[in-house]
Amino acid sequence: MQTLLQGAGLFIWPLSFCSLAVVFLIAERLLAFRAVKVIPASIFKAVLSGQASQVGVESGESAAGRIVQRWKEGAKGEVLKAWARSELVRLQRGLHLLDSIVAAAPLLGLLGTVTGLATLFPEQGLPDSQTLTRGVGLALSTTMMGLCIAIPALIAANALGRRLEVISSRFDVLVEALETQRP
Repeated sequence: MQTLLQGAGLFIWPLSFCSLAVVFLIAERLLAFRAVKVIPASIFKAVLSGQASQVGVESGESAAGRIVQRWKEGAKGEVLKAWARSELVRLQRGLHLLDSIVAAAPLLGLLGTVTGLATLFPEQGLPDSQTLTRGVGLALSTTMMGLCIAIPALIAANALGRRLEVISSRFDVLVEALETQRP
């Protein structure tokens, strides 16, 4: 492991930043997508059973609760749908950064590969064994690190994106159920 980190050279810093950012973004979004923060079962059941007007003020701590509050304040039709979309956009916060890291990490690895290979060819003659070892080490280390960051980040981004689709469909059901009720 130490050899891998030393072999990455200067590229260890941006790759480390990407790695830490991925861990933070995934953890933060997993916490934000918890049912209690988005659509608590009690609110969803109350709205579906036609008892949305009985949903309490404390429900405003969740996205669904805020939508119900807007409905209670008189929002209807497209206005209510716009509030639901704004809650969905709020939930998407940070996912674009995760997508950017998925794209950038392998490119940083590729840049390290090219840099490592470029050091193999000195101005005159063949490289000595130490230069050869350092250049190949940089090339392999950065490529491997970039892929080791991008692959789990891609899997997590897809899983979070799927979770967001489910939340979006539940918002649609919630809004349609609210439309059939009176505040």
